[in-house]
Amino acid sequence: MKAIWQNEVIAESDKTVVVENNHYFPPTSVKLGLLNPSRTHTFCGWKGEASYYDVNIKGKINHDAAWYYPAPMQAAENIKGYIAFWKGVEVVD
Repeated sequence: MKAIWQNEVIAESDKTVVVENNHYFPPTSVKLGLLNPSRTHTFCGWKGEASYYDVNIKGKINHDAAWYYPAPMQAAENIKGYIAFWKGVEVVD
């Protein structure tokens, strides 16, 4: 799987974890230099608190386009630290 925005591959892995139709990429497969921490946080009743990243490709910012669970609830422990994408970031096979 690949996560692509602005013709740039942000993440690539054959070891994503699919949860609720979202591919979560292992952090080692993500170009973390393209992500900037966001102040946004949301809460899921079974996964816990999500933190967000802005995606930055050559100065173009896609706010809160990536998220992850730094300390998920036990039911979502398998995606701890894994990163998922949305807001126009294409996730393709």
